[in-house]
Amino acid sequence: MQRVLITGAAGFLGSHLCDKFIDEGFEVIGMDNLLTGDMDNIAHLMPLEQFSFHHHDVSKFVHVTGKVDFILHFASPASPIDYLKMPIQTLKVGSLGTHNLLGLAKAKNARMLIASTSEVYGDPLVNPQPEEYWGNVNPIGPRGVYDEAKRFQEAITMAYHTYHGLDTRIVRIFNTYGPRMRVNDGRALPTFFSQAIRNQDITVFGDGAQTRAFCYVDDLIDGIFKLLHCPYHLPVNIGNPDEISVLKAAEEVLEIVGSSPKGTTSKIIFQGLPIDDPKVRRPDISKAIKKLAWEPKVKRRDGFKRTFKYFEKKLNNLDE
Repeated sequence: MQRVLITGAAGFLGSHLCDKFIDEGFEVIGMDNLLTGDMDNIAHLMPLEQFSFHHHDVSKFVHVTGKVDFILHFASPASPIDYLKMPIQTLKVGSLGTHNLLGLAKAKNARMLIASTSEVYGDPLVNPQPEEYWGNVNPIGPRGVYDEAKRFQEAITMAYHTYHGLDTRIVRIFNTYGPRMRVNDGRALPTFFSQAIRNQDITVFGDGAQTRAFCYVDDLIDGIFKLLHCPYHLPVNIGNPDEISVLKAAEEVLEIVGSSPKGTTSKIIFQGLPIDDPKVRRPDISKAIKKLAWEPKVKRRDGFKRTFKYFEKKLNNLDE
């Protein structure tokens, strides 16, 4: 049985990755310092013999006994409200944490995949964004702690690949949504769903004309798994190229929640645009299609409906 270490295992994406690798017959070692992770996300895995959990901050030395075949580094605050509140921790997990895990991968002769992000493109001047685009990032702006941590993460991973011959993969993740996102995550879709379900006004930043491309979590996890097993070491975009405005996304959430049995009294209101908020965001996934034979399958409306059911249940439990 092959062993995989997944950092950020109790988080949104990390927990879904744990599920995927368990289903595929791997032994999974989950690791998380629970800064933004939630043990509820992996509670169903705890009784399993092929799953173990380590409460640990990867910014400190990482030790794992026995063989490790694969390492997936998904530990990091990923929402603006998180990395604005925890800028030092965000920088450390992207730099020191990545360095520690690359050292472990080298010692274990393991293949390592890092979770990079579309944020390496910053506020892009090209749309859609191909992997060859170098980005338009403000390194000293409020979002710089996340953007530059991820850009450094890519740089040191490529250095280990080039200098030490380490077997590495880099996935650039675009906006992803689905069950296990935090209610207070702060990103657009969790905020819209939470506000609409609670009959609060939906807050859209700016005029809502800025665009995003939302990928359902099941599709993303499938793409990451395929990339891990593909012999390609350069960055690959994984996301859904179906681009819509933030205002349109808010309107679709409002329609879905409004047509549910409980309905909603929410309306859309507008607030000032945050500093350095990207005006466009859409992945060029031609490389993923060619290299991985991957493209997203879940339609946005179907994904939104599944996500609504999750948030409705989660909020009902929290508000009781």
